[in-house]
Amino acid sequence: MAGLGPGHVAPANMQGNVSLDNERESASSSGESSETPAKVGSSAGNGPQKIRLKLSPQAERYARRDAPRETRLMAARGALPLPATELATVLFALMHDPDAEVKSTARDSLENLPQGVTDTVLTSDTHPAVLAFFVQHLEANESALEKIALNPATSDASIAVLAASHHKKIIDIVSGNQERMLRAPDIVEALGSNPLTGRTELERILSFLDVPADLDDRPDPDAPVSDDEAEAALRAVLGDSMAEFVSQFVTESDTAEYDVDGDPEGRGIYQLVQNMSVFQKIKLARLGNKEARSLLVRDRNKLVAMSVIMSPKITDSEIVAIAQSRNVTDEVLRVISRGRDWTKNYQVKLALSTNPKCPLPIAMQFVNYLQDKDLRTLVRSRDVPQGISTHARRILMKKGKI
Repeated sequence: MAGLGPGHVAPANMQGNVSLDNERESASSSGESSETPAKVGSSAGNGPQKIRLKLSPQAERYARRDAPRETRLMAARGALPLPATELATVLFALMHDPDAEVKSTARDSLENLPQGVTDTVLTSDTHPAVLAFFVQHLEANESALEKIALNPATSDASIAVLAASHHKKIIDIVSGNQERMLRAPDIVEALGSNPLTGRTELERILSFLDVPADLDDRPDPDAPVSDDEAEAALRAVLGDSMAEFVSQFVTESDTAEYDVDGDPEGRGIYQLVQNMSVFQKIKLARLGNKEARSLLVRDRNKLVAMSVIMSPKITDSEIVAIAQSRNVTDEVLRVISRGRDWTKNYQVKLALSTNPKCPLPIAMQFVNYLQDKDLRTLVRSRDVPQGISTHARRILMKKGKI
């Protein structure tokens, strides 16, 4: 799996049951659409899925289960007088043939179609299950994956797989499709968890989700959202199943401490948060209380963690704690470093300078503002990168303090 991220399975179960509709019969079929993404968008863990393929009468006679074996085997070799898309669909159907030789021959033919034929298939109104096959087969081919990512016929499940791609150009294409992201949370989940999803893509996605992507666009912290407003907004997005817990997510406890590095599993709302979708987490990050924010700021999904920083309810003391934390992503620390109001606080400068998770160029920038006693601590510290210690020593030497 060189081209797709770890932990993602094929967007279509290739061991599913394939049934055929021909163009003359499809109008009177049972109503089960051959283009339904849900039929072809399930992971392998959900068991075999029924995949319905529409073929012309000419193409269908090669792929029917009751066709003579010799006919199916001949068709599996790929030498058929059919348009490119129908040829690929026939071969895909024969990949599910009960005869092992037919099955393996069809797979080999589909994987080795001429480049021009493959390009036509990837850019045409091809069945989503066939495109899902090519997502896996061509995972290292950025040009081919680009065609699939731009094809409206590609299922949302396949796009979610592409969102985990190791190809930067594919990430840029997928993150620019607002319509897909809004209807398929799995795409947002994959993009936010992909290390290759950079600042530009993250900010674009957040803007699609109505989360301010620029610190200057954050709501005025002196005019915070009331608990009643937050509860109403959260109740709308969390649904009835979590309605009874909404006040627990919103109400601030007088005794609760903000502990971004504490054990999350021992906290009351941990399991509830873990079972939320990425959209629900983002909304909770924006409107929840300190306890919710301290959990979500270290979420592996960068979009969720960044939404905490953009919350209109976040406090300066929380920003200091987050800047000190080694359990947050470097993207969160980058966002904090760009906050002019936050970095006026000496404790934030100190935290960013001494946090080994902070990107080195950013940390070194803030070392220049540290007091002599903190510079001396950095010189002796084994918990910071060597470059930070060396830079602190250089500053002290220039001052004649060492």
